[in-house]
Amino acid sequence: MSKHNLPALGYGYEALEPHIDTQTMTIHHSKHHQAYVDNLNAALDKHPALFETPLLDLIKNLNDLPEDIRGAVRNNGGGHLNHSHFWEVMTPGGSNEPSGKLLEAIKATFGSVDALKEAISTAGKTRFGSGWAWLVVDANKTLKVLSTPNQDNPVTDGLTPILGVDVWEHAYYLKFQNRRPDYLTTWFNVVNWDVVAKNFDAA
Repeated sequence: MSKHNLPALGYGYEALEPHIDTQTMTIHHSKHHQAYVDNLNAALDKHPALFETPLLDLIKNLNDLPEDIRGAVRNNGGGHLNHSHFWEVMTPGGSNEPSGKLLEAIKATFGSVDALKEAISTAGKTRFGSGWAWLVVDANKTLKVLSTPNQDNPVTDGLTPILGVDVWEHAYYLKFQNRRPDYLTTWFNVVNWDVVAKNFDAA
């Protein structure tokens, strides 16, 4: 039995400057994400056998969980899953534009990359309160853009997220204050489209 751990970022907290500032990355990863991991472990301590279940399966099958921890796993397990995805999508060094099969799918569904970015930005801007905006793949391998509240993840609804952007205030407030639209516009500068393409191919 092994408890969940905070994944290593894989790059320095300063690596996304000037688009995402060092202080935000430091607090976001080492404090906020760590808290989700700690709270998830505390919930699963009540049902230790569930430590054997992969995190993705826990979130996919929330309704199968014991009722006394379902909410805590949804919020904190979701936070752990979402942030683990978020850090990977921003890994420095990859392509800054989609290509190949992913680009073909984007053009087929949205018309252009700019139209996709606008759809994701709109989903993020219009998410009331805290949440996420996502590019997902459905069962028919079709791309869709949507948003979820809080730390909910599209896998719970049978969808596969290939790109997600955090629109909780803790993701941008130190640099952008209340200007979520500015954050979303800037954020696309740090997307690693090679990672997104891998997620698409695996979906």
